[in-house]
Amino acid sequence: QAQLVESGGGLVQPGGSLKLSCRSSRDITDFDDMGWYRQAPGGQREWVATINNYGHATYADSMKDRFTISRDGANNMIYLQMDRLKLEDTAVYSCKGHEIRRQSLSEGGSFYGVEHWGKGTLVTVSE
Repeated sequence: QAQLVESGGGLVQPGGSLKLSCRSSRDITDFDDMGWYRQAPGGQREWVATINNYGHATYADSMKDRFTISRDGANNMIYLQMDRLKLEDTAVYSCKGHEIRRQSLSEGGSFYGVEHWGKGTLVTVSE
């Protein structure tokens, strides 16, 4: 199991910026992709962005013009640069590593996914 630890959250004013970090205890190339999710107070978990091992990034529509996901394979880190923050961006931001494993041949040899989650870091956007 991989340990993922987020950092960089805090209090910021609307229009400000924050950069979140997620450190993995394992080589991030073990994961098929990694991503950021968020959960606002009283809300459901929401996908923010994903980056794969080729560096290809995808974003939720509401964030693609303001947020940038990146990765640093040498240090087993991913990042989320958040600009022009809005009040509604207030949430706990968590990173996830998606690993694809394969059963042994004696078990059938099927591929299956395993998700590794960090505990999250709180971002509060307030006046």
